[in-house]
Amino acid sequence: MAHPLLSVPGKAKRGEIVEIKALIQHEMETGFRVTNDGKTIPRDIITEFLCKYNDEEVFRAQLFPAMSANPFLSFFTTATESGTIVFEWSGDNGFFATASASISVE
Repeated sequence: MAHPLLSVPGKAKRGEIVEIKALIQHEMETGFRVTNDGKTIPRDIITEFLCKYNDEEVFRAQLFPAMSANPFLSFFTTATESGTIVFEWSGDNGFFATASASISVE
C-alpha cells in the first residue's frame, strides 16, 4: 500500500515560485536481486510520476530500477491561481496511487 507525503504551500502570492515535494512509500524492487535459493525477485517499481496544477501538467518523471525505495521528488512551479495540485504515481503490476493538495493564491 502506498502512503504519499506531500509538501505544498497552503498560500502563495500570484507569480511566486513555489517548491512542491512528494514522497511515496514503495519498496522499488529492481528485479535484479535473488533469494537465498537463487530465484529472481520479480521487478516491482514505480515507473512514472505526474503532477498537475488545476489539470495542467507541471511536472513528469520516468523512474527506473536504479531509483531508491520510497522515491522523493522535489520541483518548482509558479503559483498562478488557487486550486488543486494532483499527484499520480504508476508502475509495475498495475500499481497506481494518487493524492492531492490545495493551494490558495492571493
